[in-house]
Amino acid sequence: MRADPIDLRPFREGSDADRARVAAQFDHAARTSGFFSITGHGVEPSLLDQMLDVTAAFFDLPLEEKMAYFVEDRSANRGYAPEGTEALAYSLGEQDLPTDMFEAFNVGLELTDAQLADPYFAERRHDLFAANVWPSAPAGLRDTWLAYSAAVDRVANDVMAAAAVALGMPVDHFEPYLDRGPTVMRANNYQRRGGAPEPVPGQMRMGAHTDYGSITVLLADCIPGLQIRDDAGAWHDVSPPPGAFIVNVGDLLAEWSNDRWRSTLHRVVPPPSVDGGPVRRRSVAWFQQPNWDAVIECLPTCCDRSNPPRHAPVTSGEHLMAKLMGPRLLRPSEQSQRG
Repeated sequence: MRADPIDLRPFREGSDADRARVAAQFDHAARTSGFFSITGHGVEPSLLDQMLDVTAAFFDLPLEEKMAYFVEDRSANRGYAPEGTEALAYSLGEQDLPTDMFEAFNVGLELTDAQLADPYFAERRHDLFAANVWPSAPAGLRDTWLAYSAAVDRVANDVMAAAAVALGMPVDHFEPYLDRGPTVMRANNYQRRGGAPEPVPGQMRMGAHTDYGSITVLLADCIPGLQIRDDAGAWHDVSPPPGAFIVNVGDLLAEWSNDRWRSTLHRVVPPPSVDGGPVRRRSVAWFQQPNWDAVIECLPTCCDRSNPPRHAPVTSGEHLMAKLMGPRLLRPSEQSQRG
């Protein structure tokens, strides 16, 4: 199946009626699957291609070169993560899991001198706002990643404006919660190289999990692997249209909406074993995380006497760190269930 397609251009450029129509589409997708695809986003196709290509070139480097960018402090969500060092299903409280079959590279905000002097950022310089570790090769990686991240930041802000309208709030409601967030961009390389052993029972390319923030904006090859789970427990393939992003609702937007919107369980499955040859899937996930001190609590338009708030208020940073460390340390996360 394809994630419900939504053309964002009418929301960006159209009338109030156009905005209301796009917001209604967003509401439908967020209520049903929690996943949708975005076209009309305004990001040049050439930048999307360049982002995937330069990232793949990094992952093609020898392992010893990539390990130079491994960050020992696992609370610093930065740098290279080799295959076999994480298991995302630990974030749900699972135990005794095989490790996931992916390698990744993470970057966060590039802080200015003024931000570095701000206690808000300095207080969490060791984890949520840790310094980026930029590879020296391939040429152009840093510039491409920063240009891409800035472009996706604009897309995500448009999506959250549509979310506000869909939830009956002013179009700019979420802006004060998203102007200094510890957003992270993670490139994933799923690659079965020739002669690699078969996965052990239950092993995933990326284990089942929900995303921790407000929304995720995903750029990916049109290669099968991503799946979402429905209420009956069945898994469904999701693939993006060419040139589109996949966007999904994260835990904190679900909490803002009092679970009107779904933070959907998803995973990446291994490719079918046909001849054991190389199979590759590239993706770049841009995780929008509200400001680390933002208090996330039910919106007034999403609750009443018959439908009271379902989740206790939580800060964005508290939720993120509680979920993040389990998969990194291969142990159940402290906050495996929302609420």
